[in-house]
Amino acid sequence: MFSVLSYGRLVARAVLGGLSQTDSRDYSLVTASCGFGKDFRKGILKKGMCYGDDACFVARHRSADVLGVADGVGGWRDYGVDPSQFSGTLMRTCERLVKEGRFIPSNPVGILTTSYCELLQNKVPLLGSSTACIVVLDRTSHRLHTANLGDSGFLVVRGGEVVHRSDEQQHYFNTPFQLSIAPPEAEGVVLSDSPDAADSTTFDVQLGDIILTATDGLFDNMPDYMILQELKKLKNSNYESIQQTARSIAEQAHELAYDPTYMSPFAQFACDNGLNVRGGKPDDITVLLSIVAEYTD
Repeated sequence: MFSVLSYGRLVARAVLGGLSQTDSRDYSLVTASCGFGKDFRKGILKKGMCYGDDACFVARHRSADVLGVADGVGGWRDYGVDPSQFSGTLMRTCERLVKEGRFIPSNPVGILTTSYCELLQNKVPLLGSSTACIVVLDRTSHRLHTANLGDSGFLVVRGGEVVHRSDEQQHYFNTPFQLSIAPPEAEGVVLSDSPDAADSTTFDVQLGDIILTATDGLFDNMPDYMILQELKKLKNSNYESIQQTARSIAEQAHELAYDPTYMSPFAQFACDNGLNVRGGKPDDITVLLSIVAEYTD
């Protein structure tokens, strides 16, 4: 029988052994982007990293790497409003907040909230709506903090498998949660969600983990198994390899979006909701592909 003292020594060794194995290195994200606008040439960005009505940003601060995607709601075009202005301004504001250090890595909802409030306070109203997804890697704690509002989202892939992902938020079929600014006469009529409604998660990452963040133009056209197949082409963590794989994923999603006979994830979801739909879903597509690597200044 072990004495209390012997047991205490064993526990102490176990604790010290665990502490000695803790990775003290800082992590970072090596990220590349690619996308397609429905009405624009492939891979061409408008001002502020926008593919069509989609927008994205990648920013670094001394404590964290932060990235985000947003999908402007195209229906505003019927009222003479450019949907890309709202999503683009939202993402540019998020990027500025990060670069100025006006954020807490563990609170990505705070980035979204502050950015949205700045838009609300503009002297000239910026009308529009957008989904949004913010991903933050805390370099020291190795934790991934995320906030997702709507049907954009992210996947974390490790060892060829999806180990963590965002949850899609829909009010009803093809009507995602969204941030909105409407004219006074339309307030209460236009769908508008609070940034606090975003689904928030925290996940411990490892070196070599792959993080794919994208708008619904990707997820509506490519199921997980196709995405994982493309990610197998990613051989190392250098930027060129990541960029090539991001482009390959975006290109395949773009091709499938215009295939009328393909049973896309969107078409399957529509069928599940009682609609007779087949084919891909033509849409703007934005892909941010990241690998967790050791931080180098």
